[in-house]
Order: sequence, then C-alpha cells, then structure tokens
Amino acid sequence: MKNASLLEIQGLRVRVEDKEILHGVDLTVGKDETHVLMGPNGTGKSTLGYAITGNPAYEITGGQILFEGEDITALPVNERAHKGIFLSFQNPLEVPGVTLSAFIRSALEQRTGSRLRLWDFKKKLKETMALLHMDESYAERDLNVGFSGGEKKKAEILQMLMLEPKLAILDETDSGLDVDAVRIVSEGVRLFRERTHGSLLIITHSTRILEALHVDAAHVMEEGVIVKNGGADLVDEINENGFQVLQSESEESGENGNG
Repeated sequence: MKNASLLEIQGLRVRVEDKEILHGVDLTVGKDETHVLMGPNGTGKSTLGYAITGNPAYEITGGQILFEGEDITALPVNERAHKGIFLSFQNPLEVPGVTLSAFIRSALEQRTGSRLRLWDFKKKLKETMALLHMDESYAERDLNVGFSGGEKKKAEILQMLMLEPKLAILDETDSGLDVDAVRIVSEGVRLFRERTHGSLLIITHSTRILEALHVDAAHVMEEGVIVKNGGADLVDEINENGFQVLQSESEESGENGNG
C-alpha cells in the first residue's frame, strides 16, 4: 500500500527577482520515504528546496505546496519549520556570537513549543555528536565559525538528528566532502531515517550519499521542470549514462510527437 502523502507540490512556479526558475513543478513525497532529486547544476533543484521551506527571496507565482494536507504556500519560514520541515544548506552560514549548542536548543524549543531541561538536552546532544564522531568542544563554538566544510555538514546533520523533522531536505550535503566525511554524513542520514521515520528529499548531482540508503523514488529536473520520475533504478541509470541520455530521450519523444 502506498504511503500517505506528506508533501504535495502542484504546478509550482517560482521567480527569483525578475526571472522565473521553476515552470510548473509537480512532486509528491509520502510519509516514511526517501526521494532523490537529481539534475545538472543550475536547473532549479535548490530553488525548489528554498521554496518548500519558505525563503522569502523565492517568490511563488503559481501552484501550491501542501504539507500533511494543509496548504502552506503562504506560510512564513518559522511556521513551516514548526510543522517539521528542515533544510540542510549547501553552504551553511556562519553565525558569530551564537554557539552550536544554543542554536540547536533554541530551534528545538521553537519546534516543540516547550522549554527543554538543560541536562536532558545536553545528554542527547552529547550522544548524537558521538554518533557523528564530532568533538564535544564544537557544541560551545560559534555556529560554523572556523568550521571546515566537512564540520559544517556534520553540524547540519547533527541539527537534523536533534530536531527530528517530519521532512528533511538535504541540498548537496555531500558536495566537497572527502570519503570519510561522506561516510559519516551518510551514516547520520541513515540513522535519521531509521530512528524517526521522517521523510527525506535529497537534492544532489552526485550519488555517494545514497549508497547507505534505500531510495523509494528518484526524480530528474531540467530547466525548471521535472522531466522524469522513477525508482532507485533511475539513480543507477543516471550514474551509468549521465543526464545526456534523458535529453536525447526527450528530444526523440518531441520529434515523434511532431511527426
């Protein structure tokens, strides 16, 4: 039986400044599912992630976003986060003056709507950092300040494991990481699925992070639209043949349609 839908995107059109980036995107992610969104750079994958999370720089000009059946198209970022939507950034920002620990605790309290006992929070944070092989001293360092690329990505996965969102969107989380860092981040992502059964939308043009995961569905985006949907075998097809095969397929179908 198909899982109940968690996220439904219908005919989504998104503009940044004066340029339309997404031209009518349809996508459904079920509860307790892992989806992969692939495509060449510059095709709108990250734009979709930002639009789902409500970044005000990304103006929705058409279509709608439903989350657990509720229309959230016009909701601000903080309300979407409260409902359980999380985005791991491709290039996490540095936040001087706010420690990693304080940032996560504040986000957790906003997510749950209740104060957390400091001892309980610190115990869970310590355990989760150990899973990611993170030095405990990072908890009291300013968020991402002086962190290496791999450390920033681990900090993002740490936030995801602590917040336990219903939907986690990972935007190129494995980009620029060495093999060991990819392995640790992949393990963190696997633990998230195993422990929380939250859904994942992994935006990537690489597939290293997918090796430890069961993929339920894969989607390919080109020039602001999703041009192909499939299962895990679509990931293998892209790995083997690249995106050029899909382009030639779409060209052939266009020619056949004109014939």
